[in-house]
Amino acid sequence: MIKITSKDFEVTTPIRERIESRLEKLSRHDVQLINPHVIIGQEKQGFKIEASVGIPSNTLFAQAKDKDLYAAINAMGQKLEKQLNRLSHKPEGARYTAPAMSPTPESADIDDEYDETLDEEYAA
Repeated sequence: MIKITSKDFEVTTPIRERIESRLEKLSRHDVQLINPHVIIGQEKQGFKIEASVGIPSNTLFAQAKDKDLYAAINAMGQKLEKQLNRLSHKPEGARYTAPAMSPTPESADIDDEYDETLDEEYAA
């Protein structure tokens, strides 16, 4: 259940549905969302929206400001998706060090000697 808090602003059904649909897009990553909380505030220049979403390994936080509330919701959702994407694909990164693999018994039987007769057979 998504907790939505507003400051000096009434949350209508379309606003609630838009927020829920943006957070549902996070489910593409097969991650359980823990206590998602969205705070909507109205300022002089427009709207400010903040979201904090717990996931099993971390916590995601994003905030966005815009004159249009729906544009701010979309920007906040994109920021959360980007964070979740970065966290879920971190093991695939170039700097990620995988644990060293020990040689398997099958690889111990491989002969590493070089046979020069093969070069003579395939010489063109």
